[in-house]
Amino acid sequence: MTRMIITHLPLAGLKFITRHRLGDSRGSFSRLFCAEELASAGWTKPIAQINHTITPKIGTVRGMHFQQPPYSEMKLVTCLRGDIFDVAVDLRQGSPTFLSWHGEILSSANNKAMLIPEGFAHGFQTLTDDVELLYCHSAPYAAEFEGGMQPTDSLLGIIWPIPIAMLSKRDSGHPLLTDSFKGIPV
Repeated sequence: MTRMIITHLPLAGLKFITRHRLGDSRGSFSRLFCAEELASAGWTKPIAQINHTITPKIGTVRGMHFQQPPYSEMKLVTCLRGDIFDVAVDLRQGSPTFLSWHGEILSSANNKAMLIPEGFAHGFQTLTDDVELLYCHSAPYAAEFEGGMQPTDSLLGIIWPIPIAMLSKRDSGHPLLTDSFKGIPV
């Protein structure tokens, strides 16, 4: 029995994962990761890291982060508590959707995840207080290969669903994009 429904999103490689939740009088069960099922969505590497974030304040934006080769990574983002607007931006050199973004609501209630391929920047906005996320990464974090862009950069044009209440100095300090940015090789 398949425990995950994989939906292709408008940006090539970006997927929405809907998990089948089983429940009875004891509670519920759902599979967070299945290498066999996610291989058909493009996840072909082992999990190198699993990270956990807690964000207490509604309207907080974290992102937009990515890793450069050879540490390019896929991410599987799951919301364990609360609601978020999860965003991925295509940064792949030569991609027909270069600098296009796509966002989806992830929540503890909808039991969905976003599978973000290599070559994408990722960020999210909290739509409730006390949000908790779990990330599976296909590559380990490498500070010297980290990249970022401002979530409010007009060249990205991301439409955040609510006013931004909090943004870290680090995330707001990334340089604005220019026409010289040609993307990242994947």
